[in-house]
Amino acid sequence: MNKKIVVVAGLALALAACGKEGGGTTGGESAAAPKPGEKPGVCLVMKSLANEFFQQMQKGAEEHAAKRGDLTLSVVGIQNETDIDNQVAAIEKCVTQQAKAIVIAPADSRALVAPLKRAVDSGVKVVNIDVQLEEGAMKSAGIADKVPFVGPDNREGAKQSGLELVKAVGKDAEVVILEGNPGAANATQRKAGFEDAIKEGGLKLVDSKTAHWETNEAHTVFGNMLTAHPNIKGVLAANDNMALGALKAIEEQGKKEQIKVAAFDNIPAIASYVRSGAVVSTLDQYGAQQAANGIDYAMKMIAGENISGWQKTEIKLITKDNVG
Repeated sequence: MNKKIVVVAGLALALAACGKEGGGTTGGESAAAPKPGEKPGVCLVMKSLANEFFQQMQKGAEEHAAKRGDLTLSVVGIQNETDIDNQVAAIEKCVTQQAKAIVIAPADSRALVAPLKRAVDSGVKVVNIDVQLEEGAMKSAGIADKVPFVGPDNREGAKQSGLELVKAVGKDAEVVILEGNPGAANATQRKAGFEDAIKEGGLKLVDSKTAHWETNEAHTVFGNMLTAHPNIKGVLAANDNMALGALKAIEEQGKKEQIKVAAFDNIPAIASYVRSGAVVSTLDQYGAQQAANGIDYAMKMIAGENISGWQKTEIKLITKDNVG
């Protein structure tokens, strides 16, 4: 599948296969269990396919589904990291197309709960990956025990990455945080993990702002931080895309030797910076495997198995010593 065509602009086409081989029901009825021999439709709803992390996730999901051979996978991404409305539209389309399950990496931890409740109420199985849905909102919606979370410990991963920055810049160094989307649980958790590392390492946090996971926005935000705080020695970026924006600003200011970056995601584009030492660390959370695990859990749920709670996935600290 060409990842460039599976975007919201082609939403109807991208989701047309969802459940197309399934029996299902129409109208407001609940999705029926697959008939013997038929392949249930599973929708993978992700965030921005401009982000290499989700490109890798898509590829891994498609390869895993092909290897299983017992489902029809449909994949959709949104145009940018804050495009919540089109994630909602994707969920609704999956339900309309009689998907048996939705595996979703939500752009917002609260805003996606209501449409996912509607999906659950219609009989669609839902598996939450990557960004954890807000527990309180899930309990209020009555679906907390029906939607498992398959994902990593973002706070612990961010702390591990942040502690590498501590080693690189030393106690009392001035540092800043580039945060993810304010409404996303993983953004909150990664910020908390960076703050844990800052406290443990005795660093001085002089600024913390969101750049909404985006490279260009991070370039601007960090450039402004650097103007306001010229003695910055370290950047803690909640994903690699924002780290790339910060690195561009660092290069433009001629401060490659003075400022180090710690990040999160381990996308291919960050590897050369890790090798050079400009990025002291990133954190691999294995997005492709998360999607594969999400599909596996979805298929178990379609088959009648009850799965709930946090199904913790692997993380790995990446530094110059072990970068691929």
